[in-house]
Amino acid sequence: MGKQALSPGDPTSFSRPELVAVTHVHLSLNVNFDEKKLQGRTDLTIDRRSQDATQLVLDARDLSISSVKVQSTGQVLEYSLGTAIGTFGCSLTIQLPVEVPQGLIISIEYETSSSASALQWLSAEQTVGKQHPYLFSQCQAIHARSMIPCQDTPSSKVTYSAEIFAPADLAVLMSALQDDAEGSSVNVPPGTRLHRFRQPVPMPTYLIAIAVGHLESRQIGPRSKVWSEKELVDAAAFEFDQTEMFLQTAEQLCGPYVWGQYDLLVLPSSFPFGGMENPCITFVTPTLLAGDKSLANVVAHEIAHSWTGNLVTNRTFEDFWLNEGWTVFLERKIKGRIQGEPARQFDAIGGLKELHETVERRGSTDPLTCLVHDLRGVDPDDAFSSVPYEKGHTFLYYLEAQLGGPEAFEPFMKAYLDHFKFKSISTEDWKGFLYDYFPGKHSILNGIDWDTWLHKPGMPPHIPSYDTSLSDACTALADRWRKWSELPPMPFNRADWSNLSSEQHVEVLAQLLAGPALTPSKVELLGNTYSLASTRNCEIRFRWIRLGLKARWQPSIAPALEFVTQQGRMKYVRPIYRDLYAWEEARPQAIATYLQNKSSMMFVSAYTVAKDLHIQDHITHIIP
Repeated sequence: MGKQALSPGDPTSFSRPELVAVTHVHLSLNVNFDEKKLQGRTDLTIDRRSQDATQLVLDARDLSISSVKVQSTGQVLEYSLGTAIGTFGCSLTIQLPVEVPQGLIISIEYETSSSASALQWLSAEQTVGKQHPYLFSQCQAIHARSMIPCQDTPSSKVTYSAEIFAPADLAVLMSALQDDAEGSSVNVPPGTRLHRFRQPVPMPTYLIAIAVGHLESRQIGPRSKVWSEKELVDAAAFEFDQTEMFLQTAEQLCGPYVWGQYDLLVLPSSFPFGGMENPCITFVTPTLLAGDKSLANVVAHEIAHSWTGNLVTNRTFEDFWLNEGWTVFLERKIKGRIQGEPARQFDAIGGLKELHETVERRGSTDPLTCLVHDLRGVDPDDAFSSVPYEKGHTFLYYLEAQLGGPEAFEPFMKAYLDHFKFKSISTEDWKGFLYDYFPGKHSILNGIDWDTWLHKPGMPPHIPSYDTSLSDACTALADRWRKWSELPPMPFNRADWSNLSSEQHVEVLAQLLAGPALTPSKVELLGNTYSLASTRNCEIRFRWIRLGLKARWQPSIAPALEFVTQQGRMKYVRPIYRDLYAWEEARPQAIATYLQNKSSMMFVSAYTVAKDLHIQDHITHIIP
């Protein structure tokens, strides 16, 4: 076991693709539900970029390696695993043969750990249907290394293919095109079915994804299906029937969609994110199923990632804003094209509140509130917040206004995506292209406080003046609730609420949440008047619960604990657990609930909530 330093090019990876790069990954894996493991082989096609290089360096985490060979000759290759460093895992260093022909393929026989951080294994009882087990992956940011020995850095892009052996009664989906070609004969064990996939577009390894479950699909567009367990599939088809419209609008803004298929998979409730932009099949949370399509903007966000993130990718997660800030910007452009510019700016107002809360919670001097992060010694999961999303969006919105508005900036956006397609870039690469594209506007660009925007913590140096036409009614209602003295008669009724959209309901509650705590009696009346306790909209329910916790309203504790165990979306789970922890009376119940349920949470959720609850025994990301 040798010690291996993290890469000089990416502080979250051991791999050295600048010396020897993996260009294609082929997976041949058996899905073993009994042992909760993926078992089999990966074949890595390599390109030696430095003729002096004698080693292929990969990332690995908790993988059991049984052999490493040259595929064509069977030559056994020496390898070593470095000392593990927290959740970064360790290096897997393979000695190359003396002769390294172009396109050499190295085969690695291995199996994953039953506790691989990228994989969520669910028993039948943990699914909606309760008849079949379920597996899904989540590799972003640096969890692919627990599923595949690979160069787990976004600076390196690969194509991939796969042969997956799974129980015959289950469907298998991957972030690739289904490949029905039979090819050479393969021995398929009884009760097992072979599924083949191919992804011809180069992409980073964090986008390799798999899901295995008892799934059904519905066609929702000419290039789109929605998949889920049968109990949810019709509701999902209704909720996401605007998908093709989002795709077409994105293509108008960004250029052709290169990934072929665009499907959606509604995952079980433990999925920790709103959505994950895996190519060909976006994974989404069931918390989006509001029944009125009001939360479908998450699909627009994941569609936008098809260009900003998947086609053009941040070189390292230090520049994560290039993925997420651009994607929020594009998501809101899509909404503006469909619903009008006021709707786009209304969303931006809500996002700014989320950013403000993050900066207030982390502190205005926290380096992780910078737009460009320094991740030396930092797990990207610890850096994850609204900052790259909303501070990044605010920066791009500001630049658009400075450089001539949408008429000038939208053509730049399309040119930027075309110029860097299939590549991984840094903030400096992006900035250089911006200067090249606007040669006549260097005086404007030189007047921008680049250092403060990119490298200083806290709120952005400039806050745009957004169109408030859709938020004014929200502000008026929120102010009425704040100012009401609670003396009779009670001046509110159901009409206050029914005259507003679901998005405006969220904004009213967000404004109340951003201000001083309401009294417990006022929170109770707010809920009763607008029937907030029975809402299906998780964005509304989330803020309603938090208002109760902030007011120290005793009846809010039980629904808060129920909500954090019903679903695992970190956007909801982490703030509610933090609120419960801050309330000394509720703290013991919060900790007990977490400890009871952490085994059913995906790794990233369990890890981050443990930190929020200050449960030090469960923090394993410490770097020596």
